[in-house]
Amino acid sequence: MDKIEKIEKAIKNIKPDAHFSWFGTDITTEEEFNNIDWCTGVNPNGTSILTKTNPHTELTWSTFSAEMDRLQTEYDAQDYARKRKAEYPSIEELVVALYDTEDKAAIEAKRAEVKAKYPK
Repeated sequence: MDKIEKIEKAIKNIKPDAHFSWFGTDITTEEEFNNIDWCTGVNPNGTSILTKTNPHTELTWSTFSAEMDRLQTEYDAQDYARKRKAEYPSIEELVVALYDTEDKAAIEAKRAEVKAKYPK
């Protein structure tokens, strides 16, 4: 998961209706968190009304930081699955194996090899 995606997901997990923006590629400190621009509405011209004052009491540096850590732990726990996926047989190989017994045995052997290489 890239940093921007993780930041957006962390904020939305804590406060699904939060609207925000920030400059940079990461938020790793409370100072950076406090530089988020929060949208508090839209003016008559259709432009967002932004403030540095966080309007969401449940969305603090502590809750954000903890959610970022939780998301990273969750992502890291699936490392084996990403590695397996990259080495598993392709869809085309699986389709061919449906009609050929020798190919099916080769596919099963390849899957077993990948599973052994990247255990859960």
